[in-house]
Amino acid sequence: MVDEFRAAFQALIDASVATDPHQFPPAVHKVYLLAPQIPVAERELALEALAPLLATDHAAPGIVADLAVIAGALVETGTDPGPAGIEILHLLRTMGKGAIAFARAWERTGGGTPPAPEAVTADAETRVAADLGPDAPAATMCWWTIQRHGLAAKTMLAHSEVRAHIRRDPSLHAELVAITNQLSDLLTEFDQIRTLLRMAEATSALVLDRASERGFRVLFDGIGDNLQLHTLLADALIGPHGQGLAGHTPDPRWSASYRHAPVDPEADLVHGWWNLVAHDGSWVWNEGLPAEIPTIDGEHVLILETPTHPRSWKAGRRHPQVRGWLEVESELSAEEAHRWWSRVAPAENPPTTHQDEEEATTPPTAPATLEPPTDPHRPEPAPDPEATPPDGTRATPSPTADTGPSLPPLPKGVSQSSGWGPAWR
Repeated sequence: MVDEFRAAFQALIDASVATDPHQFPPAVHKVYLLAPQIPVAERELALEALAPLLATDHAAPGIVADLAVIAGALVETGTDPGPAGIEILHLLRTMGKGAIAFARAWERTGGGTPPAPEAVTADAETRVAADLGPDAPAATMCWWTIQRHGLAAKTMLAHSEVRAHIRRDPSLHAELVAITNQLSDLLTEFDQIRTLLRMAEATSALVLDRASERGFRVLFDGIGDNLQLHTLLADALIGPHGQGLAGHTPDPRWSASYRHAPVDPEADLVHGWWNLVAHDGSWVWNEGLPAEIPTIDGEHVLILETPTHPRSWKAGRRHPQVRGWLEVESELSAEEAHRWWSRVAPAENPPTTHQDEEEATTPPTAPATLEPPTDPHRPEPAPDPEATPPDGTRATPSPTADTGPSLPPLPKGVSQSSGWGPAWR
């Protein structure tokens, strides 16, 4: 089985470099079929072999986009991203800039919603060429592939080591945030990527409890919103198994749903503990992000206040594919806690209306799933509205289906150039 997988993966790489339209789809199919059945170490070696292809221009852009999807699919089987995860983020930066150029040109040449990425045609390229001139073919190709790059990047950012790399590369992080800010209104995946990038911005906080006047430094990762932070703080701080703060002990099933477990339908409604307040007295909304909590000297400072009224919300992680954790690094000494209390605003009456009062009716958003690509050599059918969900993604076919994964169709009539576009048709 391992030798068969190695042979299939080598065939995939060879077909990618040669831009071979006959060998690439069956190699993709065989890799998808065998990957779940081989040891993780073999899949890690395969991902490592993909990284150089993702980092160079040896393969056509359409094939590179499909290789990114394949890398994401391997990661979704439980494989560590390794260097391929980082290369996919760099690819997203490059292709994202081109996709934004296409979207802006579309707006300047008549407005309206741009075509779905894989529905782009020669007419779309002709339209944006009026604004972009000779750059129109490259921008059109970036738009055609951007959704696949986005799906792959979303999978990679679910892993802590990829987010750690983003923290070490502020320039890459800033550029990706700017790209996702501009694409999120057009493509659903990019709103999720944006929140995953923001997740990388905050991994610690100083927490002050107003009732006890105690303070704690906490470390965390994989926290998608302040609902998750709120619940895991309660789990770490309240009761004899925590740090001894007063309050009702969280149901272990609530806490598990914010770490790694699915939501237990018998315990799907979390009852809150505090009002969350920033050091300046401003309100920290439960549906906000930890990265948005104001800082003092670069440190996120969160104050736990006695709640003004009961508050509850649906259990479960905003990003179910991301494992979350939180632990108390240390408790502040009485002297240090006093110094911090002297730097924060006194208690005030918080606002009484906001979106988070309706949180109990808002379930977490489930992410789109990476899927195998489609065949460029089949006749190109008309779009089927029933086959494409409203968010623009497609359902993931079974890896054992008879048809198997293959390449997406080329944009109809879009200019071809060996410098940027697929040579296969």
